[in-house]
Amino acid sequence: MKRNWEALVLRAMGGRTFRLTVRGTESVGGRYQRLHLDDGGLLAECGVHPTMWIRLWFDDDGRPHQRAYTLVDPDPAAGRFSLEFALHDGCAARWASAARVGDTIDATVQGSAFRLPDPAPRHLYLVGDAASLPAVNSLLDAAPDLPATVWVEYAHDDEKALPPRARPCHEVVWVPRRDGGRHLVDTVRTALPGAADAHYWVACEAASTRDITRHLRRTLGVGRHQLTALAYWSAR
Repeated sequence: MKRNWEALVLRAMGGRTFRLTVRGTESVGGRYQRLHLDDGGLLAECGVHPTMWIRLWFDDDGRPHQRAYTLVDPDPAAGRFSLEFALHDGCAARWASAARVGDTIDATVQGSAFRLPDPAPRHLYLVGDAASLPAVNSLLDAAPDLPATVWVEYAHDDEKALPPRARPCHEVVWVPRRDGGRHLVDTVRTALPGAADAHYWVACEAASTRDITRHLRRTLGVGRHQLTALAYWSAR
């Protein structure tokens, strides 16, 4: 598959590309496909951090198409990690559904960067959904003893097949998707406190992420250094 201008831009910006190999497949709840992959040297060269994501390159009727996915359980010693695919219409879902052991796909690492604050905050406030749940889980794994409150939006009950990795000090609130995400925004805005010793991480649908971020910054006065926000997808 020939690369397009996106690949050339990413390469010019320092993107590094690796070839991943499928080593196992697993159906999760009927709506997701989890693939276990050899990393092609990716973890050894790039390292690992919470919420780490990569860009996969798919063939979309002869045209290259890239989508971003968060690493699940990266193991640098073994050179392996997993990825989770929502099975809806699209070239990424079709590829994941048909993937077999030995299949390969190219992945580019460019743009992924996150560090937990140092010193550690007293509390984490995380807002996500099924798309960003692997990233939420990576944060909970990285801070298993740090108190956290997590809001997870879901559109279908079977999205709960990907459970949050909550410890006793983590509170998880499941929020049904209603009114185009307005219900999540209202729920979170009502519950979120403004605290100088907390860190806020927001990664859900673009409009919801924008509204929650605006509330944190303008209404609660949360400092820029306390906030990480990223739109994971767009409903438009």
